[in-house]
Amino acid sequence: MKMLNRSAMTVKLTQEFVDWINNLDDGSEPLTLSDVNEEATVYLIPEIEDEEQLREMTQEFWLNILENELKSWEDDESSWPELTVELFEKFIDLSPAVMVFDLDYENGLKSASIDDLEDTAG
Repeated sequence: MKMLNRSAMTVKLTQEFVDWINNLDDGSEPLTLSDVNEEATVYLIPEIEDEEQLREMTQEFWLNILENELKSWEDDESSWPELTVELFEKFIDLSPAVMVFDLDYENGLKSASIDDLEDTAG
């Protein structure tokens, strides 16, 4: 087992986020909080050791996280609400993980820019 030099933030959406999703005019069936949180998103961040460092990381990355979560549901940014820290706090439920371990002995970690992945998918 390898301990990574990262911490993590697990993101779950709040009911207010679900309400926003359900108000998008896409003709789909309404979603529930349980539906959208069947799978959580995990964001790796620089290592943190305490609540103060977690607050600092949240202040640094809230916009990246919020934009990514909104884009997961709606590509048209003109449909998004105004992006503020207050909206982030209403829409996102964060659970920190101070220590992150890699249990995969066979495969090394790889990374790709999300923009690169979108370019190859389209």
